[in-house]
Amino acid sequence: MASAAPDAFLPNPPSPGLGGSPRVGALLERAAAGGRLTASEAVLLLEEAPLLELGAAAAAVRRRLHPGSVATYQVDRNVNYTNVCVYRCAFCAFYRKAGDEEAYVLPLAEIGAKVEETLALGGTGVLLQGGVHADLPFSFYEELLSYLRDRYPGIHRHAFSAPEIWFLAKKEKLPVAEVLVRLREAGLMSVPGGGAEILEDGVRKRIVALAKAPTERWAEVHREAHRLGMPTTATMMFGVGETYAERVAHLEVVRRVQDAALDGGRESFTAFIPWTFQEENTELDGKVEVSTGHDYLRTLALSRLFLDNVPHVQGSWVTQGKKIGQVSLFFGADDLGSIMIEENVVAAAGAHNRMTRDDMVALIRDAGFTPRQRGTVYERCSAPCCAAL
Repeated sequence: MASAAPDAFLPNPPSPGLGGSPRVGALLERAAAGGRLTASEAVLLLEEAPLLELGAAAAAVRRRLHPGSVATYQVDRNVNYTNVCVYRCAFCAFYRKAGDEEAYVLPLAEIGAKVEETLALGGTGVLLQGGVHADLPFSFYEELLSYLRDRYPGIHRHAFSAPEIWFLAKKEKLPVAEVLVRLREAGLMSVPGGGAEILEDGVRKRIVALAKAPTERWAEVHREAHRLGMPTTATMMFGVGETYAERVAHLEVVRRVQDAALDGGRESFTAFIPWTFQEENTELDGKVEVSTGHDYLRTLALSRLFLDNVPHVQGSWVTQGKKIGQVSLFFGADDLGSIMIEENVVAAAGAHNRMTRDDMVALIRDAGFTPRQRGTVYERCSAPCCAAL
């Protein structure tokens, strides 16, 4: 039985400009058509735009950038090679101090076993991320990458967030570019956007350990990666008590870094991935107003409208659940991310949603879209299991 067209689930899809103030309607129409929003205009839309009209405008951008009904996903694994971290971020439930009973560093053989299982399940990539472990030498990171490159050449190595790379640069007294070059020579293929949280230093001082990659340092790592020919992703974890203006400031950083990459003809951000803070077991538990599904969808849609130079926006079923994940495809998302064979960081904070490949395919089809497995940097998946789709 053929799936219904996506718009069939919105019998009367709202058109930008039908509700709210005339100014809001005009902004939505302009953004839907490809006009660039200013920061103040983006804040106004977050504050005043009717939810369905904001979503309709974001869906129009999605259709313009990605004609047709395809929604993509990935099969990969988050491998958290250590949970030891020198930072004590208030939002994190995952980290442990060196010497804690639950502290660990995974041996290479165990990481290899995780990669083999990933490949057996039709996976195409691994995301390697800590803990920023002060006692691990630079050689540990090089050996980890080269071990995976040499034994599993078909696996994409998406590894080490900006705070990890920035810490290595400080520890070794090396330029960020040199750190990235050495990691690339060892087998690094792309850099994940983790460690961004909210890229506004007032917020970062409140929720992030002081020494952990300030906004400009996060941006520097990604600029250097782009300059060296490595694609990266950008993320945002929101719902930690920040204002709408501070969320938009984060989006401005991403758009500015992307503008510079594209103007220079370089590699760039492949995707923007927003998700909501999970409070369980963190220092912020009960101290901030947790984002609702409504807030998530508003911010997702606004992200699609504001980030006019980022090709993909990812919906977060991991933090929002499968149903909101489906709805995100009508609010600007064209991708639902990974099935996450393994995920430990947000799980430690209370997000326990899980997904199989069959679940993901059914979820996308039931929303009226055509599922397509992709690789880490949005290349068409060539794994044998994709031939049936």
